[in-house]
Amino acid sequence: MSIAENLIEIRKSIPQNVKLIAVSKTQPVEIIQEAYDEGQRVFGENKPQELRDKYELMQKDIEWHMIGHLQTNKVKYIAPFVSLIHSVDSLKLMGEINKEAIKNNRIIDCLIQIDIAHEQTKFGLLEDEAKQILKSQHYIQMKNIRFCGVMGIGSITDDINKTRNEFTNLKSTFLRLKEEFFSKDNCFCEISMGMSSDFSIAIDQGSTMVRIGSSIFGERNYLK
Repeated sequence: MSIAENLIEIRKSIPQNVKLIAVSKTQPVEIIQEAYDEGQRVFGENKPQELRDKYELMQKDIEWHMIGHLQTNKVKYIAPFVSLIHSVDSLKLMGEINKEAIKNNRIIDCLIQIDIAHEQTKFGLLEDEAKQILKSQHYIQMKNIRFCGVMGIGSITDDINKTRNEFTNLKSTFLRLKEEFFSKDNCFCEISMGMSSDFSIAIDQGSTMVRIGSSIFGERNYLK
């Protein structure tokens, strides 16, 4: 099927209250344009320079999300325009985002990345680590970074129960963080979990954002 047909089919399976993030990493702007022409306005990238370059080339009503691991020295590339950073996993990174947000006279929305798979290849904070950061004076003094929820990446597995349990745990972490730190903050309402292989499970467990790439654009060619 075409990209447009893929988008139509995926939208049929996603509730209206769940945001579809089209993961366009490694895809050229011509391919992204096809999704845009079908009405898609939210795209996710995992490399800051690639994200910046696509932002400069594409229409300015696009909502760009940074979904990949973000190094502190790369924040400057996306700080002027990024809509949401999903992958905030350290106090040091928070400080850099806050600093670049001040430079750009912005408040940058972010998600706390939680380690739900416990795999060495994945990033994220444990729940207790996130709580310690949110209690710290260093974080409390930051006024230009705003947390809107949590993000997690499930294990690469065929075990549906394992995936479901990981997503359930992320929802529970979200609720505990909400109660302890963000109870009066309506902005803290997002749970970003679920990709092409498991987004239906994620939605069942409370996801408000799904990050779908290959089911829209086809398998990626990482050699490009």
